[in-house]
Amino acid sequence: MTSIPKKLSERLVKALPKFHKILPIAKDRDINESDTVNIITDMLSEIFGYDKYHEVTTEFAIRGTYCDLALKVDDKIQYLIEAKAIGHDLKDNHLRQAIDYATNQGIKWVILTNSIIWQLHRVKFEQPICHECVAIINILEMNPKTDKDQETLYLIAKEGLQKDIREEYYEKIQNINKYIIGSFLVSEPIIAVLRKELRKFADGVKIEINELRDIAQNEIIKREIFDSEEGKKAAGKVQRYLKRSAKAKTKMDESENSKKPGASPFGPPSTEN
Repeated sequence: MTSIPKKLSERLVKALPKFHKILPIAKDRDINESDTVNIITDMLSEIFGYDKYHEVTTEFAIRGTYCDLALKVDDKIQYLIEAKAIGHDLKDNHLRQAIDYATNQGIKWVILTNSIIWQLHRVKFEQPICHECVAIINILEMNPKTDKDQETLYLIAKEGLQKDIREEYYEKIQNINKYIIGSFLVSEPIIAVLRKELRKFADGVKIEINELRDIAQNEIIKREIFDSEEGKKAAGKVQRYLKRSAKAKTKMDESENSKKPGASPFGPPSTEN
């Protein structure tokens, strides 16, 4: 992720401590959804940098009712926001209307929040339509002076929107996650390297690739990495990559061999009489 703009960093240092005081009091009072929305609107302005008079709106109807909030920047809806009262736990079914509306309007990003917890969801325009939780932010746990927490808040901040940080981060977690890494760890190229090193380590003790793969899959890595739907998709993605990589290497080797002195453009000479 790119470096945090100085303006955002300074704003976080100033604004977060304020809401670290406000939010626990609001939760103790168990304020209702309408009052929670008021706090969220202030947070969108003071923490995340949006103009609450021009960029934060409630004008978007969803099947006769209204989405709690939306962020409209440069005449385009960038986020739909579904808000719940501060005392409510956030559940997936809270998103249903917002996801349906986002799908119909081609809006990729939805936020579900109770002002303390902020869930950032990416709508996936597939069949069937689905969504993925990209990040979960607990505002009360955010330290405005640490780079890691500033980068997390950058995902929603207006400065991050202008640099498309959310899409950059989404692309990263699609390709670097526990399922992808797990699939690579049990793939033949990686297991082959491990086998080679173990044979040197164990002074030539015989060990097979399948044996190592079984140990990794059944004794080291959690079963969900391979058995879950996400794991199966990741395994397919990694296998497709490895096949493409092997084909590319074969073509490169053939090309290099054809350039060697004396190489026939028709391949190696026949050994038949």
